[in-house]
Amino acid sequence: MTKEERKATPIFTGVLMYFPDAIKAVAQCSMAGNNQHHADKPLHWDRSKSGDELDAAMRHLTDHASGIVYDDDGIRHITKTCWRLLAFLQKELEKSVV
Repeated sequence: MTKEERKATPIFTGVLMYFPDAIKAVAQCSMAGNNQHHADKPLHWDRSKSGDELDAAMRHLTDHASGIVYDDDGIRHITKTCWRLLAFLQKELEKSVV
């Protein structure tokens, strides 16, 4: 990535400053998922346990739309929706890298 491209990608001011609470909630969701599946390991994304991002995102979004705010583990369904959509986007972007 060139200097110009880096400057045109304002990660802090263009994302983190806009959505600090949402980003924090998604990070907490990541930690909760890691603790659920790999409590004995450092925080990491176990992609082998995550292959149906869009279906999972829609299940959480449907629960949210039905008025069910929290999943059984206390994490908001809408937060899990965001995590799953970010996971899908990451995989899609990785596919497009040549």
